[in-house]
Amino acid sequence: MIRYALKCANEHSFESWFQSASAFDALANAGRISCPHCGSAEIIKTLMAPAVTPARKAGHPPPDRPLSTPANPQEKALAALRAEVEANSDYVGKSFVAEARKMHEGTAAPRAIHGEARLDEARKLVEDGVPVMPLPFLPPRKLN
Repeated sequence: MIRYALKCANEHSFESWFQSASAFDALANAGRISCPHCGSAEIIKTLMAPAVTPARKAGHPPPDRPLSTPANPQEKALAALRAEVEANSDYVGKSFVAEARKMHEGTAAPRAIHGEARLDEARKLVEDGVPVMPLPFLPPRKLN
């Protein structure tokens, strides 16, 4: 994994992690990276000093926060949204499209659900009037 400091065409700075340098290049060339502030897809890498951590020795304090703690307001908001969704809806995994369609057609009791759908399946649901929206985080089975 590699972390890059990025900047959009509107001068917003942000950071993101990528599988590799070539993964960043492929995503950037395809327009699949966007600014979290304004949505611009015109993204460039900026200078970034590597984060080098000294070896752990007696006397060195531990990091000021665990890695899983959100660091900035956007991460905190995303974590809060995820907690809200997971607490108030059922995860139906890859059955999402079928479950959403059943509820829309009235053959299943309506309830809040979240799950996974391919882009073409999600588009078809929207075209058919099924109220769905993408979530800005990975499903539980795709997390490390």
